[in-house]
Amino acid sequence: MPSVIVRDATTADVEALADVHVQTWREAYRGKVPQQYLDQMDPAQRQRGWRQILQNPGPATILVAEHESQGIVGFIRVSPSRDNDTDPGRVGEVQALYRLPEHWGQGVGRLLMDAGLRWLAESGYPENVLWVLATNDRARRFYEAGGWRPDGATKTDDSRGFALFEIRYRRAASESTSLSSR
Repeated sequence: MPSVIVRDATTADVEALADVHVQTWREAYRGKVPQQYLDQMDPAQRQRGWRQILQNPGPATILVAEHESQGIVGFIRVSPSRDNDTDPGRVGEVQALYRLPEHWGQGVGRLLMDAGLRWLAESGYPENVLWVLATNDRARRFYEAGGWRPDGATKTDDSRGFALFEIRYRRAASESTSLSSR
């Protein structure tokens, strides 16, 4: 794999974050969400959202994978768990993990996940959760290969005008194989 570094995101990364976000949604969710929704996704609108997030990240952190010649090719956002049935002092959450489709299967996802889990472990979270679209088989295989398992919790997100059925995955921080310091 060419040289890829993981670093904290900055406001200078807004355009790249929006591009990764939109391109990944369009590919990963094709056939899983209405095509009209994917077609109307606007990177400029996502830039405004990312700018707000980076200016006020709250307890979350966003890490980017930066390729030596291609710039930002992925990101991960981690935080205390936002779920009502978990203890946000003990349970961390992977809120988002996206890579440009041409970087799927190249090790970028694992690099980002390891960095995000390292951040969560160093922040004192012995357990972690994430939510995944039930029909996103590719992502589910990736998470399961990394030791994540469904914990029985499900939810339906209809905030976009259509239903997205999601499954929660969980794993202990001690299951990470790459918790060495950054």
